Amino acid sequence: MSTVKLVRIYFKEGEQTKDHHNLMKELLHFLHDEHKVRGASLFRAVAGFGAHGVAHADDLLRLNVHLPLILEVFDDPDVIDRVMPRLRELVPAKHIICWKAEIADD
Repeated sequence: MSTVKLVRIYFKEGEQTKDHHNLMKELLHFLHDEHKVRGASLFRAVAGFGAHGVAHADDLLRLNVHLPLILEVFDDPDVIDRVMPRLRELVPAKHIICWKAEIADD
């Protein structure tokens, strides 16, 4: 077993950065193209709500739904430590969770 850091980022479909770029695309570009992190998965939730209590849910009657997204990323602790400052700039406050985990090497 080896130790990695796992990062979970919560945001919404269509959310934009301060520079008005698509947050999802910016995160994936930064993590994949610029830093070559070991692994990342992007999940779309069927429903969710945040601190403001506004519910977002998948509904066939609504065409423009901004569903919750969850991006999970893992790599060696030093790699995650290097990307965290930029992630904190891109992602709204209190939407990133990070913890150590063990990865099966065998």
